[in-house]
Amino acid sequence: MKSEPVRAQDQLLLEPAAANALAQGYAGDPFALLGPHAVAGGTVIRAFLPNALGVDAIDRQSGKLLASLQAQQVPGLFAGLMTQAPQPYRLRIRWPASEQEIEDPYSYPPLLGELDLHLFAEGNHYELGRVFGAQMMTIDGISGVRFAVWAPNARRVSVVGNFNSWDGRRHPMRLRHTAGIWEIFIPRLGAGETYKYEILGPNGVLPLKADPVALATEAPPRTASVVADSKPFLWTDDDWMKARAQRQSLAAPISVYEVHAASWMRHGGDDGGIYTWADLAQKLIPYVREMGFTHIELLPIMEHPFGGSWGYQPLSQFAPSGRFGTPADFAAFVDACHDAAIGVILDWVPAHFPTDAHGLVQFDGTHLYEHGNPFEGFHQDWNTLIYNLGRREVHGWMLASALHWLEHFHVDGLRVDAVASMLYRDYSRKAGEWIPNRYGGRENLESIDFLRHLNTIVAERAPGAMMIAEESTAWPGVSKPVSEGGLGFNYKWNMGWMHDTLRYIERDPIYRRFDHDLMTFGLVYAWSENFMLPISHDEVVHGKGSLIGKMPGDRWQQFANLRAYFSFMWTHPGKKLLFMGCEFGQQREWSHDRQLDWFLLDDPINRGAQHLLRDLNRLYQREAALHEEDCKPSGFRWIVGDDRANSVFAYLRMAHGARPALVVCNMTPMPRYHYRIGVPHAGRWVEALNSDAGIYGGGNLGNGGSLIAQPVPSHGLPASLELTLPPLASVIFLLEPDQPEPST
Repeated sequence: MKSEPVRAQDQLLLEPAAANALAQGYAGDPFALLGPHAVAGGTVIRAFLPNALGVDAIDRQSGKLLASLQAQQVPGLFAGLMTQAPQPYRLRIRWPASEQEIEDPYSYPPLLGELDLHLFAEGNHYELGRVFGAQMMTIDGISGVRFAVWAPNARRVSVVGNFNSWDGRRHPMRLRHTAGIWEIFIPRLGAGETYKYEILGPNGVLPLKADPVALATEAPPRTASVVADSKPFLWTDDDWMKARAQRQSLAAPISVYEVHAASWMRHGGDDGGIYTWADLAQKLIPYVREMGFTHIELLPIMEHPFGGSWGYQPLSQFAPSGRFGTPADFAAFVDACHDAAIGVILDWVPAHFPTDAHGLVQFDGTHLYEHGNPFEGFHQDWNTLIYNLGRREVHGWMLASALHWLEHFHVDGLRVDAVASMLYRDYSRKAGEWIPNRYGGRENLESIDFLRHLNTIVAERAPGAMMIAEESTAWPGVSKPVSEGGLGFNYKWNMGWMHDTLRYIERDPIYRRFDHDLMTFGLVYAWSENFMLPISHDEVVHGKGSLIGKMPGDRWQQFANLRAYFSFMWTHPGKKLLFMGCEFGQQREWSHDRQLDWFLLDDPINRGAQHLLRDLNRLYQREAALHEEDCKPSGFRWIVGDDRANSVFAYLRMAHGARPALVVCNMTPMPRYHYRIGVPHAGRWVEALNSDAGIYGGGNLGNGGSLIAQPVPSHGLPASLELTLPPLASVIFLLEPDQPEPST
C-alpha cells in the first residue's frame, strides 16, 4: 500500500505535549524542539517568541527571505519550512512596537568542551571564571554571550533579563548531561546586561537565582548578575609580580593595614557616598604608603547582599562588589597598589554563605552547594549555610574562586576566614547536634582535604601569594607544609597573643604585675607556627569599644599605653596587622555605616600616635633584626622577662649579619631611672625610637639619643646599659653600624 506524502504543514507541527511544555515553561530539552531541524524537503525552523506578531527567517548576509514562520498550536510558537540548502539565518521579529533582527540562539551547537565538563565534574577545573557564568565571545562572526550554570537536578533552566522581558520561556538552556551543566549562546548581548537564572526544580519554579560564577553584579540592594566586559585589563605590574615571592617571604617585613572599603573614608563625611575604587586609589594608597604599611587587607569585597555583614556573608565568589565600581576598576586599584609597592590581601570566606533566596540556597531545588542535614549544613552562630566541600563540584568551584582572585586580579594573598569552624564538625555545637566523621571523630575531614588542596594548588599556580588562616584553636601545623602533614598555610593569625596582650593592656597598671605572664606567654609557642599578630576589626565592634578605649587612665595615659603597646607589637616576633583607625586613636567604636573620625587628627595627641605607628613601620622595614627571623627562635632573646614588680620587659631582636635591636618596655606610669640592661656588645647604642617622645605626644623623657654600653656584665651578657625608662613607654635601641658582631 502506497504511503501518503507528508504535507509540509504537518512537519511544522510539534506534538501537543511538547508545544504545551514550551508554552508553560517546562520543556527540558528546548534544542530538540526549537531552531533548525532537517525534514523531508528542507529545514524546519521553529521559534518560541511570546507576544511576537510575526517572524521571518532571512539570510544572514543578504537579508533575503528564506522562510516565513507561521503561528502554530500555542501562542508564541512559530514555524516555517526553508526549502533551500541549510544556511546561516537570522530571525526578523515583528513586535507590537518595534522590529528586531537577531540570530537564533537555537541554531548554535553545544559550545562547552567535553574537557571543561569532565574537569568540573572531577572538581579539578581551576579556571571556571573564564568558562562558566556569562562569557562574552564571538561565534561565526557573531558577538554574544554564552551562559553556563551547574544545576544537575533542575528540570529546566532559563536565562532571563531585560533582553527577554524576564520571561523564562524565551531562553531555556541546553543540558549537558556529563556534568549537569546548562548552557546557551545568546547572540547580540554585551557587557553590562543584567541577568538571572529561572530554574524549574523538582518541586516547581524557584525564585530567580543570581549566577554562582557571575563576574560582575548590580550594586545592592539590587541582586542581578551582570555580564562583565571581556576586554583584558592591561597590567603594568610585571616587576612587582616577579619579585612578590621575596617581598612576602617569612624573612620579609609584612605590615598589614586592614580596611573596610565602604567606611574608611566617605564623600562629605558620615552621611556621604562611599568611595569607589578610583577614589580609594587616590586617597587610600598614598595614605598607606605614607604610613609605611606593606599591604592593604580588604574585608571581603566579593558581592554580598547585606552591608552589615561587612562582606563575611558573600554570595558571588567571583565578582567584586558593584558598590565600588566594575571589575576593571578593582583591577586598576590593585595595579595602582603594586605601582606604589603595596600588596593587596583579600579576606575570603569558604566556610559559609547566607540564605538569601536569590543565592545558592537550594540552587536547583535541592541541597546543591550546602549540606542537606542541618547538623552539618547550618551555622547556628551566623544563621548561614555551610558549603558541602565533600562534593567534588563544590570543592572545585571554591578552589576556582580562590584562584580567580589570585590570578585574574593579581591579588597577593587571601586571608581565609573562620578556618576553625571548618576544621571541627562540632564547632559551636552541643552534644547530639553534630555528625561525627567516618571514623567517629570530630575532625571535618572533607574541609581538611579542601584546605590542603587549596594551599597546594595556590603554591603551584600563584607563586609568592600568601595564604593566611584565621584559626583560633590549637590545631597543629596550620602553617606547616602539606608534605609534612600540615594544612599548608603561609601564616596563621595569632589569636592567643592578641587576647592575652589586650587583656594585659586593659588592666590598670597597678595590677599588671599579677598578669605579667600574659605578655610573655606568646613566646612559649611563638615558633610553633608562622604567626601574624592581628589587631583586627573584631576587636573594635559588638560593644568592645575602640582600641584606645581599652586603655586605662586619663587621656594622656591612654595614649601612652597605646603607643607602648604598638611598640611592643611591632618589635615582637610575627608579622603585623592593624585595623584602620587604630593607628590614630579612633575613639568611637567602629561602625560600617560611617567613615572613620578623621577630624581627630586635628588633636596633636592623636596625630602623635599616628606618627609613632608610621615611624614603627619604617623602622620595622629598615632593620633586618626586626623582621628577618620573625618565625625563628634565633631572632629573639629575653633579657628581662620576669620583672613583675616593675612591669618591665626587655628583649633583643636579631638576624644573621644584622645589627641587633634592644627593646625595653615600661608598662607602669612610674619612670625608672638607672635601670641596667645587659647587651651583647660594648659601644654606642642609639635610641632609634622612644614612644614617649614629644613628637608622639609623650613627656619627652629619654636617654639623650644614645648611650655607651659599659663593660659591666649583666643578664648573662658581657656589657650593659644604664637606662632611663619613661613611663608607659617603650624604647628601641640599635647598635651603631660600625660595632663588631658578637662572638659565638
